[in-house]
Amino acid sequence: MNEATERRYSIDELAALVELPRRTVRYYIQQGLVDRPHGSRRAAYYTNRHLEQLLEIRKWQRAGLSLERIRELLRAPEQGELPPPRPRGRGSVEVWSHVVIDPGIELHLAPDQANLSPEQVRTLARELVALVDRIRKGGRT
Repeated sequence: MNEATERRYSIDELAALVELPRRTVRYYIQQGLVDRPHGSRRAAYYTNRHLEQLLEIRKWQRAGLSLERIRELLRAPEQGELPPPRPRGRGSVEVWSHVVIDPGIELHLAPDQANLSPEQVRTLARELVALVDRIRKGGRT
């Protein structure tokens, strides 16, 4: 599709398509995550490129990535599906899931590294609870 025939969206249409508030779309543009619109003021419009960028951001957010990490991914897409995590450094901030298996027994998961869906994490927790019960009863593992 060339520029003359490409679908054009208003900010309201674009926001509705990606199920985000207009304010969030504008914030992503301000942060450099999404290209600026074509035109200016009331004549500004968005294209499929903007739609694709917003869908990509939403995909990474649902995978648990921060906007900072998403920015890195968008700037270096040639690194593949999920680039290796940044090296852990002094003062780095990480998000971990904390699953209580039993009093005194806990499981800590890094969602961006574990590669498990929420349902798979729940299954893992159920299996670990059952394993602890079997061990305590003197059963075989």
